[in-house]
Amino acid sequence: MDFFQIGAHALAYLGDSVLEVLIRERLILSGAQKSAKLNSEALKYVTAVNQARAFANIEGVLNEDEAQIFRRGKNSSHLNIPKSASALEYKTATGFEAVFGYLHLSGKNERISELFNLAYPELNLN
Repeated sequence: MDFFQIGAHALAYLGDSVLEVLIRERLILSGAQKSAKLNSEALKYVTAVNQARAFANIEGVLNEDEAQIFRRGKNSSHLNIPKSASALEYKTATGFEAVFGYLHLSGKNERISELFNLAYPELNLN
């Protein structure tokens, strides 16, 4: 399947879930156990503002395909920008999520781990 034919919003939708699972997994493995604590900790990573910051950590290491997917996600039209983020932060976060959605569909799990570790170094378990 040509994953470049899948809409940017669909890739971002999936990527949001991929990132959510990875963040929750890392928080649990780091010792957090109570759901209230897990939820408050997860919120530090899943907001558009924080995803835009995380993207800054990986921007320079994206390959050509990943950069193309990011641009498609970032440049897709948005009408539901939250009040907590600027339009640029929200669009950057959407592009960031699209990259992870694309990688997941492509079965590139090692690359997902590599980029996630760079994006969120504070969640590395190594």
